[in-house]
Amino acid sequence: MAQANPAATLANIYRTPELWEKIIFTFVCLVIYRVGSHVTAPGVDVVAMMDFFQSQQGGGFLGLYDLFVGGNLSKATIFALGIMPYISASIFAQIAGAVVPTIEKMQKDEEGRKKVTQWTRYATIALALVQAWGFALFTESVQGAVSTPGATFKFEMAWILTTGAMFVMWLGEQITERGLGNGASLLIFFSIIERFWPSAWQTFNFVGTGSLSPLALVALIALMVAVVAGVVAITLAARRIAIQIPQRTMARGRMREAARNFIPLRINASGVMPIVFAQSLIVVPGAIAQFSGSEKMREFSDLFAPGTGLYFVLSAVLIIFFTYFYTSIIFNPVDIAENLKKQGGFIPGIKPGAKTAEYIDEVVSRITLPGSIFLTVIALLPVWIADVMAVPFRFGGTSVLIVVGVALDTIAQMNQHLLLRKYDGFMKKGRVRFRGRQGNADIFSGG
Repeated sequence: MAQANPAATLANIYRTPELWEKIIFTFVCLVIYRVGSHVTAPGVDVVAMMDFFQSQQGGGFLGLYDLFVGGNLSKATIFALGIMPYISASIFAQIAGAVVPTIEKMQKDEEGRKKVTQWTRYATIALALVQAWGFALFTESVQGAVSTPGATFKFEMAWILTTGAMFVMWLGEQITERGLGNGASLLIFFSIIERFWPSAWQTFNFVGTGSLSPLALVALIALMVAVVAGVVAITLAARRIAIQIPQRTMARGRMREAARNFIPLRINASGVMPIVFAQSLIVVPGAIAQFSGSEKMREFSDLFAPGTGLYFVLSAVLIIFFTYFYTSIIFNPVDIAENLKKQGGFIPGIKPGAKTAEYIDEVVSRITLPGSIFLTVIALLPVWIADVMAVPFRFGGTSVLIVVGVALDTIAQMNQHLLLRKYDGFMKKGRVRFRGRQGNADIFSGG
């Protein structure tokens, strides 16, 4: 297969008005988001907050949250909560759709989806209020971070952060509707990559000061390249199940040879969510200890600190569990089997209907195991390597997984726009006739 010319592809993007407008609109929204990320909430000492987060070495729940919001939490900006309240509310709605039949039915209908979306927005506001109030309490607990603590500061901080979270949610929806799509993911994507360059500069400074040996730096770079390559390979890897869809001839209505196609089942269908769920749970004892101030809770939370044996074991178990759990939520073999049956398609050697659903479910269960093991390695290997080499920071495989996944998805959507534009041009000239087999995209869209 011939490789596409990058220069020609960029030229095609510029010559495609619809795609170019989407790119410009997305870029403007992201610039607005990053500008707001440098506006500090009133009454907070940024230096004291950043010193506290640096003393924690980015660990714990707050460190994980700060990663997803691009450092807004540690800098106490007006966008400190970022897109995370909306992400959490969306995940709750997705889980509710899998366990509550009424919501599942609503998600399959246009009007029902609008109601679920509106409920998700209300849930986002509620979560933002709770998180903003909790962050206000936390900010007061950091020594020297608040000059005038009290009820006025708490209410002011909660109001500002909740408003900021609502604005970020609106920005994400605008990118989804009028931009390149996946607005929430793109906001997290740019929040993460913005911190890559300062981290790279800091790494070379560590070498200059002797905190990191040149050999350790080479080993770390090799590890990062291997992790990125592994993430790309697993993100694109899929188990293809062959299917056949009979097609009718236009002349006599006879069935001709079935068109061969396939159903791609991704090895890592759950993405980064199992790691997020697992890390969110494992840092709960530390978060409780942080807010309660109890010495016993602090000693208990130390057992789950990153780098301990219990941390590695419990993280591995939770990641594998949540990989299967989240895959079962977002993937429904019964729907795929029914849609395939409606198309008149079948898997060779498997009866349509229930048997097809059972076969697909069995395949998904088998390929999910290597996917879960991969996620476990991605999440824990960098932590283990950092401890072995005594690196003064932790290279996060989670952030790489998010960046690679969002980048590949965005490139795929841009490529789809280019292909649609090209097909429109052909059809206007009347030179193309559709021949051969039909694609199976409608199988997954319920059509």
